[in-house]
Amino acid sequence: MTLQEFRDSLQLGSPPKDLGFALTGLWWDAKDDWNKAHESAQQNEGPQGAWVHAYLHRKEGDSSNAAYWYHRAGKSPARISLRDEWEQITVALLK
Repeated sequence: MTLQEFRDSLQLGSPPKDLGFALTGLWWDAKDDWNKAHESAQQNEGPQGAWVHAYLHRKEGDSSNAAYWYHRAGKSPARISLRDEWEQITVALLK
């Protein structure tokens, strides 16, 4: 799936079935449903889920919790806009 196809899927009422938990979290985030995004990211206990989890807590404004999840993901805390980070993570996970 390309980034554009992912964005196009946001017109649907539910995420495509084959996204996996981390990408599904980003899908729900793009639909402005932080709780569903968080629930989905939590189901992926690996680095991908941790990265999405970090982004979501950064977006929430909980920088200490975000820092913990960035560390678990093996990533440095983001210093770019939330929009740019969402796109960066999405592109990386779609590969």
